Amino acid sequence: MNDGLIPNRYAKALYKLSVERGDTAHIYKEMKQLDAAYTVETGLKKAVNNPFLPVADKLKLLCAASGAKHDGTSAKFMELVIKNNRIDFMRAIALAFMKQYREQNGIAKVEIVTAIPLGDDEINGIIDVVKGQLGDKTIELTKKVNPDLIGGFTVDVDSRVLDASVRNQLEKLRLKLLS
Repeated sequence: MNDGLIPNRYAKALYKLSVERGDTAHIYKEMKQLDAAYTVETGLKKAVNNPFLPVADKLKLLCAASGAKHDGTSAKFMELVIKNNRIDFMRAIALAFMKQYREQNGIAKVEIVTAIPLGDDEINGIIDVVKGQLGDKTIELTKKVNPDLIGGFTVDVDSRVLDASVRNQLEKLRLKLLS
């Protein structure tokens, strides 16, 4: 079975429910926080997938990780996911929900990775170029520093990558020399 099918269906259902309740922005923040918790706390997935952990404890963990209230829409949705034995898809569901939310609200996810921290002027210059390509979309910006780039930067706009790093140029040169 396609792992993308289940998360997308659950995310679509959550999105429709959140629209009906006028709660999409709040649930988006909770799903974003849940994804961040999965990234930072590597044991979260293992804990919620543990078959010996009671449903109530799994729900408490997910609510704490997402910042959701125990009687809110997200908590009720997560409880449904747990009861349907789809907890192993929870992060993928959160990611699919966030993607759908961004598409529906004209938001582009932009990640700028640089070799050294850049000042606001440089970041704003890159953002201006990206905005010129995106039109009227709102930008959700993430900045990261990766010294392995050696120099330059990479810009990821909704999974399309512009790689202007020295590391990439050296790799291209290496491949050219090998051929």
